[in-house]
This record gives sequence, structure tokens and C-alpha cells, in this order.
Amino acid sequence: MDATTMRSTASLIAKLTANYPDFTFTASDEFRWSPKEKTIFYDQASGGELFLLHELAHAILGHSEYSRDIELIELERSAWEYTKESLCKPYGIPIDDELVEDSLDTYRDWLHSRSTCPTCKSTGIETRKYEYRCIACGTLWKVNDARVCALRRRVIT
Repeated sequence: MDATTMRSTASLIAKLTANYPDFTFTASDEFRWSPKEKTIFYDQASGGELFLLHELAHAILGHSEYSRDIELIELERSAWEYTKESLCKPYGIPIDDELVEDSLDTYRDWLHSRSTCPTCKSTGIETRKYEYRCIACGTLWKVNDARVCALRRRVIT
């Protein structure tokens, strides 16, 4: 990352820290919001100010848990919407609609992978957290968390 980007990120962090004293901003190797720690982790090497604002949006909106996988996509969508409508302009960060859609696509792809029946490849429905049932063949399977690791599906019936 060049010195200009580093200064820009540091300047944004200073503004966010002053404007949102209830949250902690911590350099990391990834962007994420930790509700338990009330901390927004950001990748200082990438210069991703838009992702930083997106994680701040999760914090402001009080996003913490979800009980169904589809709810995660709604949390992501609402955080991007809040970023676009309420955070980009005041901090002078341009919105990149293509980047937003690409980011949302990763969650859509994640959900599609989880809900694909390991037996017949039809789309299943989530019956409870980490458990899906195929509407075509009746197969029941469990999935792991798999947001940042490899997806595992284990047939149970």
C-alpha cells in the first residue's frame, strides 16, 4: 500500500474513532464486525475504506446474530444500503455499486452452495440452523459455519 492510501485510511480511522467512540477500530488482516467486542476490524494493507464503512454500518445497525442463513444476506444488504445512504457522502468515500454487488454475490453463492442437496443437487430449505432438507429427494444434511472456511455438508438421512 502506498503512503497516500495509508494516510487516507489513518485519517478516516481518526474521524470514525472520534465520531463513534462506542466502537473500537483495530487493524487486522480482514474486515469484520465483532459485536461481542464492539470492535470493527479492518485490513489496513488493502486500503478498503468502503469495506471499513460497511463494517461500521453493521455496528451502527446493531447486527449481531442471525438464526437462518438467508438472514445473513439481509444483514449484508442492509449494511451496504446504510453505507451507501448514510456513510459514504459524509466521509467522502465514493460508492462502487459493482463492488457492492460482487460482495453480495459472495454471500448469495455461499447460500446456494449450502442449500444444494449433496444427493441430487436440487435446492433444499433450511429447517434449522446448520440443517437443510431437500424438497426434491428428502435428503437431510448438516452444514458447518463455513463463512471463512471450506463448506462441509454431511448427509444425516
